[in-house]
Amino acid sequence: GGQAIVWRNVVLMGLLHLGAVYALSLVPRAHILTLLWAYFCFLMTALGVTAGAHRLWSHRSYKAKLPLRIFLAAANSMAFQNDIYEWSRDHRVHHKYSETDADPHNARRGFFFSHIGWLFVRKHRDVIEKGRKLDFTDLLDDPVVRFQRKYYKSSVVLMCFVIPTVVPWYLWGESLWNAYFLASILRYTISLNVTWLVNSAAHMYGNRPYDKNINPRQNTLVTLGAIGEGFHNYHHTFPFDYSASELGLKFNPTTWFIDFMFWLGLVTDRKQAPKEMIQARKERTGDGSA
Repeated sequence: GGQAIVWRNVVLMGLLHLGAVYALSLVPRAHILTLLWAYFCFLMTALGVTAGAHRLWSHRSYKAKLPLRIFLAAANSMAFQNDIYEWSRDHRVHHKYSETDADPHNARRGFFFSHIGWLFVRKHRDVIEKGRKLDFTDLLDDPVVRFQRKYYKSSVVLMCFVIPTVVPWYLWGESLWNAYFLASILRYTISLNVTWLVNSAAHMYGNRPYDKNINPRQNTLVTLGAIGEGFHNYHHTFPFDYSASELGLKFNPTTWFIDFMFWLGLVTDRKQAPKEMIQARKERTGDGSA
């Protein structure tokens, strides 16, 4: 049979997006600092996913010291996309069984399903059964991951809704109404859709210079929105690379952030694919576009 619809998620996501559309009408009358604050919260939200749940915890592509892990866990709670353990677990399953029924957001089922539809139905039984065969013990070995998982709901209320709303109201007199809808609801909705575009658009539209035999593609628009996560053909070809892209003069703010943290001494062991390996792979399996 088919996967049962989770009507609670359908209703909540519908209301969230309606709230975001309404929030757009508040932009002209909001304080400029509120808009800048909302964008700052968006960047922090994005880093909690890209540098945190994705590159650090899902792929172990670099090591981060405790202060940075605490910051990334807090930023990840601001993102409100499930706790680090669940996000990383689902992402590892996605890589292991990409574009099959065991992939949580299988892009072969269409744009809508891979973008948001997968959240509207119960997980396919293959996702659960094959996911059980993977080892996730390293995630719970991290006390930061355990702490965030234990207090996840409280941390989401604080980081995703309370702090983004209270700061503009307290510091420069913005109305709580404007602050809530712009820095919380609109920012949260945009960050969700930007993340989902990696699952949908970056698996359907773009070139495949590293491996033409897999669906993930290089997508410039997704790269711009998801602060460096749109080099997706590269990422699925070399998932261990901390930059999730071929280094060079490319737009990848997440890589810049990790490099800055390395300069501060908070990051070690950045893993990279050697240039020779990249070039050989391009020649062997690429589509010739780069």
